[in-house]
Amino acid sequence: EKKAAAEREEQKKSSSKKKESGKSSVLLDLKPWDDETDMVKLEEAVRSVSMPGLLWGASKLAPVGYGIKKLQIMMTIVDDLVSVDNLIEDYLIEE
Repeated sequence: EKKAAAEREEQKKSSSKKKESGKSSVLLDLKPWDDETDMVKLEEAVRSVSMPGLLWGASKLAPVGYGIKKLQIMMTIVDDLVSVDNLIEDYLIEE
């Protein structure tokens, strides 16, 4: 009886623990329309997006060709709180 009671207590403790949600690291490639796009302003605009579970990381400009550079920026997201597709569609697409 004592063992069964101890096992039940252990199960209660383990089930009451908070579930850890997964985190993902995502590398975004942002390519400009032409070589006249101000990439510093573009990075500021991207970093201005904030939401719970989103953390911006390091960034760099990588050459694409013909003097055009793309912005590569790292972000860490909490999978349960942030959807990459929604983030891109809602905040980062400009036509």
